[in-house]
Amino acid sequence: MKMLLPWELLILLSLRECLAENTRHGPVFTQEPSDSIFPLRTDDNQVFINCKAKGNPLPHYRWKMDGREINTASDQNYSLVEGNLLINNPHVINHSGVYQCIATNTFGTIVSREAQVQFAFLQNFSGKSRNMVSVREGQAVVLLCGPPPHYGEIKYSWVFNGQRKFLQQDARRFISQRTGNLYIAKIEASDAGNYTCVVRNIMTNATVFSSPTPVVVRRDVVMGEYEPKIEVQFPDTLHISKGSSVKLECFALGNPVPSISWRRADGNPLPGKIKINHPNGVLEIPYFRLEDAGVYECVAENSRGRSVARGQLIFHNVEHLHWIQTLKDAHMVIDANLQWECKAVSKPRPTYRWLKNGQPLTAEGRIHVEAGRLTISRISLSDSGMYQCVADNEHGAVYASAELKVVASPPDFTRRPVKKSTVVQRGGEVVLECRPHASPRATITWLRRGELLKDGKRQTITEDGTLRITNISKSDGGSYTCVARNQFGTSSSTGTLVVKEPTRIIVPPMSLDATVGQSLVLPCEVSSDSSLSPIFKWFFNGKAIDFSRQEHFEMIGGGFVGDLMVRSIQLKHSGKYVCMVQTEVDTVSAGADLIVRGPPGAPEGLVVTDITDTTVQLSWGSGPDNHSPVTMYMVQARTLFSIGWQTVRTVPDSVPGQMMYATVKDLNPWVDYEFRVVAINSVGVGEPSTPSKQIRTKAAAPKVAPVNVSGGGGARGELVIMWEPVPEEQQSGEDFGYVVAFRPLSSSTWIQTVLASSDASRYIYRNDSIPPLSQFEVKVGVFNSLGEGPFSHVVKVFSAEEEPSEAPSRVWAHAVSASEIKVYWKPIRPGSSTEKIIAYEVLFWEEGSQQSEADIVKVINTTALLSGLKGSTVYLISVRAQNSAGLGPCSPAFNITTKKPPPSQSPGNIEWNLTNSKIFLNWEHVKAMENESEVTGYKVVYRQKWHGRTTVLETNKTSVELEIPSGEDYLIEIKALTEGGDGTSSGPIHIPKMSSLNSKGCVCPVPMRIICFMICFLFFMFIL
Repeated sequence: MKMLLPWELLILLSLRECLAENTRHGPVFTQEPSDSIFPLRTDDNQVFINCKAKGNPLPHYRWKMDGREINTASDQNYSLVEGNLLINNPHVINHSGVYQCIATNTFGTIVSREAQVQFAFLQNFSGKSRNMVSVREGQAVVLLCGPPPHYGEIKYSWVFNGQRKFLQQDARRFISQRTGNLYIAKIEASDAGNYTCVVRNIMTNATVFSSPTPVVVRRDVVMGEYEPKIEVQFPDTLHISKGSSVKLECFALGNPVPSISWRRADGNPLPGKIKINHPNGVLEIPYFRLEDAGVYECVAENSRGRSVARGQLIFHNVEHLHWIQTLKDAHMVIDANLQWECKAVSKPRPTYRWLKNGQPLTAEGRIHVEAGRLTISRISLSDSGMYQCVADNEHGAVYASAELKVVASPPDFTRRPVKKSTVVQRGGEVVLECRPHASPRATITWLRRGELLKDGKRQTITEDGTLRITNISKSDGGSYTCVARNQFGTSSSTGTLVVKEPTRIIVPPMSLDATVGQSLVLPCEVSSDSSLSPIFKWFFNGKAIDFSRQEHFEMIGGGFVGDLMVRSIQLKHSGKYVCMVQTEVDTVSAGADLIVRGPPGAPEGLVVTDITDTTVQLSWGSGPDNHSPVTMYMVQARTLFSIGWQTVRTVPDSVPGQMMYATVKDLNPWVDYEFRVVAINSVGVGEPSTPSKQIRTKAAAPKVAPVNVSGGGGARGELVIMWEPVPEEQQSGEDFGYVVAFRPLSSSTWIQTVLASSDASRYIYRNDSIPPLSQFEVKVGVFNSLGEGPFSHVVKVFSAEEEPSEAPSRVWAHAVSASEIKVYWKPIRPGSSTEKIIAYEVLFWEEGSQQSEADIVKVINTTALLSGLKGSTVYLISVRAQNSAGLGPCSPAFNITTKKPPPSQSPGNIEWNLTNSKIFLNWEHVKAMENESEVTGYKVVYRQKWHGRTTVLETNKTSVELEIPSGEDYLIEIKALTEGGDGTSSGPIHIPKMSSLNSKGCVCPVPMRIICFMICFLFFMFIL
């Protein structure tokens, strides 16, 4: 035998898989012909009718027209393209009709639905001349179109005197799209001429023209006025299908020209979707619905009268024929019974007929047909084939197809053998199935150790061949053989029964109590057959515990132990726990209840009643105690002024767990409160109740006096009194205010003032006769709309002092630089009418300016630094003192001149040399101009580039040596030092890091940049 090469083997395997996938079956249509209208055109002389079916083997096709089979071999007008029918040079008479496609393969034949095929065409008008129409001016006329033979939708138009454009319709002229006639309601002199009817086929786009109809207008007699006569009108009754579109035509003749309007006879308004075209002559209703049905009226009227045409539109709810139950392919064994049923719905109701292999199926003998139900008894091989159920009514037909395959075969266990090994527990029950594939059905017997098994006390064989054994013992173990027989052969299949010891739970879980936060273990241990591996599963309240998603649960143990650990127990963990143990042969389970005790739940239904100014009555219902009785309740309150919830005092002081009411006391009057209740048990404090509705306590006279009463200060002749306002929550009612009372220390009479403002915290009494620093007794009381409250304690307050009466003495100054002057003076001693000086003001202005334009510097000591001044400028300076009463007089002004400004020129021609950790700098001396301060030295400022710490070095030379760490970038600036201040900076000089290497550089002022570059270049070349 020839060995196959690997690639040949691969091809064979692929082919085998392909054949297995393409199961052999009868034809099934994937595309069927449908009703069609084809345009007949001279440039297109072929028509294609679709038909396609799938099947294995591939089907071949035939066609019928009007029930007569088409011979495509002898009729040159027909040819097949795969399953499609091609009509060459179709003729409107010879080839119009009903077509049906027939598909056949070795398994049978099916026929397609019938398709009505029509051809759209338009013939020419007769060339015969048309008679002249003579009409009087003012009279009406109707010109007949008389279209030629045609099929398919057409559109009518008219041409006047051979003009290129069509005649436009208006209130006087109307073209009916049902007849093609032209209606002119009232002839005018300009209407005389030739009229040609134009007909266009919408599908073929062919257009034909009639012979012209001459119209002559007679002017000898003018037609008088007459009432409208409706010449174009719609039928009295129209049945309209759901969803279709309907057009109603209406036109009237008359003199004057009648106007056309539409209405519904029942008085309801016309639907908004309605379209009225051609000056009201056409009413179109798209998407017809039930609500559109009714009587419609066309009203034509002019000054001579009116005419009405009416017609009824009847809603015709046609339900298109469609399947609600079709057929399915059937694979049946010999002598079985077949029943197929198909159901279709439509209006009107359909009738049914059945086909086998494309031919009518008659009911006889074993075949019974009842409407859409087909029954075949005791099926034989001859019943195989393709069956079709056809449902039809006056609107058409639908086809449902299915294949019947009748199978005949000997018993075969290839697909469903007896289970090779069945494991069962001792004392249990086993079911051994025997289900071979056989047609007809096989007779089943069972053998054990070569002996035939019969029904007994513990074993039975059911009708389908299943062997059932109860109360299994060890001796029942072994091999069992099922033998199947029919007229086509015999086959057998053997399986083994293995008997194991049953599984028992020896340590079951126990019901327990636990407290929230604790951890515990529920035990579960089993004894089982040593050859089995038990699988433990835990269930909580009927649902399996997913240990990968539950942080509180963990299964511990191993082998025959599967304990459940519950960590950090929560209230939600109360419930039923079941340990289920599964083995290959059995399943056992045991359960326990876990009760979790925790803090109580929130009290419910909190109600507030009996509201007074300082008390309320609370009542509530108990919440869940979470398996631990409530021992007491705590009441909390919240206001707009409190920080969160605060515990309040109650009667009784401690509310016991069995009491669900309490009186809250010591509340503030006229305050909005919310209350909540918290339950407590032996485990802990529970969740608070839902807050009560906000309530307001009743108002009362105020009970709290202002605190921190004080005073003093102000202007001369004033007594300033201050206090800390009473908080809103302690004002006890509306219209809250203050009563301020005061009297001189030696007087017995109180002076009182009322301040009707709850925000007031200060009162000023003005009286020029009050001596400075006079002592008063002061107290502040409160009141609201319900009465007065208490006064504060009496305190002593001094009246205002007087302004300083003298100016500071020994005022002098010296110029610090070109922009700064420092001023000094001697302080003023307090007098009998002044307490103390709180500040001094230094006024300074340029010579030639007014003192009113002076700048002011305010200080609290006896020196001041004036900055931001101009260099070489004369300034006038004056100082004055300030106390709580105001400002005193100014000292005599004196002048002082600022120093010359520092040089504007910056140090130039800077050269630097970096050697390891030393930088050598030298630069040119800065020469001051005549109006600038002389240079007394230089300031070198340097820092690391990326750090903020700065180092300053002063020198009176034009060179300096700096020691800095290597490996860092540095920025250096050089400034000239003068008595007028620091000069202009050289700008930052960047010294790059050069690891232990020597480097040099130079920096020049901007105007000298080019020349300096040349000097630096020559300098480096000389050194190198």
